[in-house]
Parts: sequence; C-alpha cells; structure tokens
Amino acid sequence: MTTFDDRERAFEAKYARDEEMAFRVTARRNRLVGQWAAEKMGLTPEETDAYAKAVVQADFEEAGDEDVVRKLLGDLLAAGVETDEAEVRRALETQMVEARRQMMESK
Repeated sequence: MTTFDDRERAFEAKYARDEEMAFRVTARRNRLVGQWAAEKMGLTPEETDAYAKAVVQADFEEAGDEDVVRKLLGDLLAAGVETDEAEVRRALETQMVEARRQMMESK
C-alpha cells in the first residue's frame, strides 16, 4: 500500500509544482505585456516599472485574462494610443511565449 501512497504524494507534488510554474509564467507574462504597453504610452523607466506591477496586480481581480485585457486596453486608449482588443490579445500571446522561454532559461 505504501507504493500507492508514494505515487499519490508524487503526483500531488508534481501538480503543485506545475501550478506554481503556471502562476509564475503568467505573472512574468503580465509584467512583460505591461512593459510593452508602457513603451507604447511613452512612460519613463520608473513609470514603466510601476505600470508593469499594476498590470500584474490587475490579474488578481478575476479568473482569466479579461481583467488584464480591460486594464491594458483602457489605459492605452486613455493615453491616446490607437489600438484594439485584438492587438492587446496578440501581445498577451507573444509575451506568454517570451515568459515561458525566460522561465525555462532561469531553471
């Protein structure tokens, strides 16, 4: 019976590691897309850092990416940047690939 218990604990540990990695990748993606948006808005380096952190925080409002898309799109349009939801979603996808790459390199 201990073999099954050991396997169960191993699966649970793997699940926990996978979930933590997914969280870290998403947070990194949000930071990167925040930097992308800040560049489009012409923010200073200090403002860019603060804005990227705000985008990461925005992701905690609700499950999924809709809260991040709303924040980015609203902020970009308010800053006078011509964009649309499709461009923001493309940036999210592009930055997700980059975030995964960065996380894999940091291991």
